[in-house]
Amino acid sequence: MKTIKGPAIFLAQFMDDKAPFNSLDGLCKWASDLGYKGIQIPTWETRLIDLDTASESQTYCDELKGKITDYGLEITELSTHLQGQLVAVHPAYDLMFDNFAPDSCKNNPKKRTEWAITQVKNAATASNRLGLNVHATFSGALLWHTMHPWPQRPAGLVEMGFEELAKRWLPILNHFDKQGVDVCYEIHPGEDLHDGITFERFLKATGNHKRVNILYDPSHFVLQQLDYLEYIDHYHEFIKAFHVKDSEFNPTGKKGAFGGYSDWIDRAGRYRSPGDGQIDFKTIFSKLTQYGCDVWAVMEWECCIKSPEQGAKEGAPFIQKHIIEATQKAFDDFAGADIDKKQLREILGFNNS
Repeated sequence: MKTIKGPAIFLAQFMDDKAPFNSLDGLCKWASDLGYKGIQIPTWETRLIDLDTASESQTYCDELKGKITDYGLEITELSTHLQGQLVAVHPAYDLMFDNFAPDSCKNNPKKRTEWAITQVKNAATASNRLGLNVHATFSGALLWHTMHPWPQRPAGLVEMGFEELAKRWLPILNHFDKQGVDVCYEIHPGEDLHDGITFERFLKATGNHKRVNILYDPSHFVLQQLDYLEYIDHYHEFIKAFHVKDSEFNPTGKKGAFGGYSDWIDRAGRYRSPGDGQIDFKTIFSKLTQYGCDVWAVMEWECCIKSPEQGAKEGAPFIQKHIIEATQKAFDDFAGADIDKKQLREILGFNNS
């Protein structure tokens, strides 16, 4: 068993134009003062990291890592959630997802995809230079618009969609393999990898590529009404990153899983700050520890009620309280004794038969 590392925090939702949230130094001091030991860095935020330079310069990476270490922090993972999303975009979402791309790629889906692939590959190289062996991202989605099959999906459509998704990701996965870094896909509604079955489909389509792994975030499973605890039993060998984010599902006679197009605060399923929702984190931490999952517990704030500042302040002690120091001995070791094979046979009664 392994002791989960943490507490850590994903910086993406805390970026702001006001200090201390507008610079790496400001955020590092803020996070360290709150008790965090690690930070997950969103690579699209140029105020935190220059991804292109990080992929080319070991000196830059050493200086970046040194600056963060000076605050008593470690980098848990680099994140390319936005760029990973753009690796695979159905045309229905082109206009909205163009917001994630630089101006030079807008209104040009092919160029946008090529840019996204380069970005994610650069994150692999940068991760290697920073001494990281796991990476957080999204898969993108070619099939999400067919999630509820009406009109009926034509035979072979799903298989073709996953074949194309794998085709786009395989060169990226191979580059990650050369860099010695695992790709942890956040299993998330809106992505083609959104539950266990879709993860298995993608894994198979990539030829069981060894770099295909999971970023486990139970909040997304509550909204899907999927058993997030049993999920760990099925996929623990692939779980190499972990977001601590809470959620709740409160259906009524008027709204359920699809939410009626309501704003987040009015939906039956909504995200909450850690400890404010319905997720059994005590059992999650127990299972991840029992299975020896070597992960950082990274707090992600996405709450429709509580402020990010309060969520972050409460997040560090919440995670620390749940981290289990993995035992290295059995509780009944005190009653053990040296026993030879002859004694074992006697205990089993073999010597009398």
